[in-house]
Order: sequence, then C-alpha cells, then structure tokens
Amino acid sequence: MAANFFNNKARAAAGSGSSKQKPAEGKEEQSRLQPWVEKYRPKTLDDVAAQDHTTKVLQRTLQASNLPHMLFYGPPGTGKTSTILALAKSLFGPALYKSRILELNASDERGIGIVREKVKGFARVQLSHPTGIDAEYLEKYPCPPFKIIILDEADSMTQDAQSALRRTMEQYSRITRFCLVCNYVTRIIEPLASRCSKFRFKPLDNSAAGDRLSDIARTEGLSLEDGVVDKLISCSDGDLRRAITYMQSAARLIGAAQTGKNDGEDEEMKDQGSDTITVRTIEEIAGVVPESVLDGLIQSMQPKKIGSSYEDVSKVVTDIVADGWSATQILLQLYRRVIYNDAISDIQKNKIVLVFSEIDKRLVDGADEHLSILDVAVKISGIIGES
Repeated sequence: MAANFFNNKARAAAGSGSSKQKPAEGKEEQSRLQPWVEKYRPKTLDDVAAQDHTTKVLQRTLQASNLPHMLFYGPPGTGKTSTILALAKSLFGPALYKSRILELNASDERGIGIVREKVKGFARVQLSHPTGIDAEYLEKYPCPPFKIIILDEADSMTQDAQSALRRTMEQYSRITRFCLVCNYVTRIIEPLASRCSKFRFKPLDNSAAGDRLSDIARTEGLSLEDGVVDKLISCSDGDLRRAITYMQSAARLIGAAQTGKNDGEDEEMKDQGSDTITVRTIEEIAGVVPESVLDGLIQSMQPKKIGSSYEDVSKVVTDIVADGWSATQILLQLYRRVIYNDAISDIQKNKIVLVFSEIDKRLVDGADEHLSILDVAVKISGIIGES
C-alpha cells in the first residue's frame, strides 16, 4: 500500500479512475458513508416516531397552511429538529425550501449580534411570487405566504439575544414564523415562551424506538441477536439518535454494513468471527459495565459478621478502576441495582439515595473517580449492615 502511494504512475491511475466514476456510483457511495442518523431522519410528519400529539396538531396546521410561532422542548434525540424540518419540507417542497427556511444553531451563534443581523435581516425580507412553480406543485405543497426561522439549541442563547428576539417576532409575524428548539424550556425567557405554542417531546417509549431500530436493521441487512434492540433502548435512555449511532458503530465493527465490494479498509474493520450483532457488542460500544463486574462489587459490599467489608470493596474497586470503567456509568448501574432491590428497606434506600446524590455532585465537580467509587461502595455497605 505504501509502495503504491509513492509510485507516481499508480497515483495517476488512481486519480484518473476516480475522476471517471459514474454519478450514480458517487451517490451510492455517499449514501453508504452517510451517518444513519441523517440517512434515516424523518422526511415527513408521518415518519416521526412516538410524538403523536405533536404530529396531529402540526398535521392540522399543515392542512390550514397557517402556523403560529412554536417552541419545541424535550430531551435530546426525541425528534424535535427532525419534526420541524419535516414540517418545513412538507410546506414548501424542494424548490422553495432553501429560500423560505433559515436554520441557525444557537449554541454556535447565540449572541445579540446574530439576532440583529442574520435573524432580523432574513425576517424583514419581503416574499416574492415564486417563479417556475406550476399548479401541480402547489397542489402537493401548500407554500404559505411566510418564511420560517428555526433556532436550534435556543436555550443556549444569551438573555440579551432572547430579549432582542421578542420585538423581531412581533414586528415581522405577518411574513415570518419562528420555531425555537431547546432541551430546557426553563432557560427560555417568559416573554419569548408566551409568544409561542409549546410542544413537549417526551422520551421515546420502547415499542416506538424498537420498531424504528428494527426497520433500520432490516433495511441495512443486519443480523441482530435476541435482546439487541432492547439493549440499545436501555443503553440510550430514550435517545433514538444515540441508539441509531450505537447500532451503526456495531455494524461497522463486525463489517455487516458493507454493501457492494469490500475495499481494503473494510476488510481490516471486519470481524472475522461472527456477522451477527450481539448484546455484548452493544454493551462494549455504549461503555456499559458488564453485569459480572457489578455482581462482584455488590457481593463485596455485603456486610460481614466480623470486621469491615472495606478490604474486599477496596480490592474490587481497584480492579474496576484499573480496567478503565467510567465512574459515572458505575454509579448509574449500581443505583439501578440497589434502588430496585426489594430486599433493601425503604428507609435504607432513602439514605442510599442521599449518598448517590452526594457522590454524583462530587464527580461533576471533578473529584477522583477511584476515591468516589470506593466512598459510595463503603457507605452503602454500612447502610445495608445497619439493623
């Protein structure tokens, strides 16, 4: 491979070969290399999963060709941005989409200068009658007489920028509609939130997320072991985007996502063992701690009749840290195992929850992971041992 790189004739041949690539092959290659999150992003409102209330309301506004200012809020990966983009495409179609839609990510462009320049400049532009649009196009797409400004991650905008946005929303409401997309609605100032219709996006339930993941696996020709879809859902905590990313990573890991001829790079990535995605593969990609490791930690935390359990806990925690497991992930999985254990009384669980909250705050502040895991394990062991 290195010899070919330094061979001028080989490089020239490779360059001429790539320049003669057919457009169809180029599109196919681009589609193959595209992240599945973008490849399977909903194209219409009907494709949006598990947000029935929001999509029904938006379908009615789509039929009436009238739209209020909107505020989409909810956890990451629940379809907020996908919903407004699908709505915009259904309203204007491919011909008018670029001229009628302004999409800004407020996490990058979040200052008052952006509102005064980009947002206000786009909002004040008068709409012209679309040229080259026939009656058949207008029957398929309503093309209402207004533009849409999408402000993604709007909760990252500064207070001054949000205040400057109020007047712009009122002044140009006849020809411009705003859609604010955020994770935390409490970070949107009240005067701005009151001007919008609020739509809450809830975390995806297991059935809706499972159906979407199964469809993607079927389309990509993946072979999934029993329990893989459930493991993807549990590892992603209702975030469909994260679940799809995990599945694509697993597919690339075993080489199951290859289409057509395999090149040298794909051959190196291909797992020589099995072509089936297993639950353990998903756990490794998601950074989930194996149940055997947790079992060992919980076993060491059991109170002893004589002496302290510190020595056993210290040994297990040292091995966990040496293996490189994340303290935050250990804390999350240990919390689930302990809190949902019926053998522990409610009073003890109350004390244990306080311990978890304290250690979680320490980790956020940058405390040492080894000492934090050791501390929480020893404290829980002491609480469980109380009579």
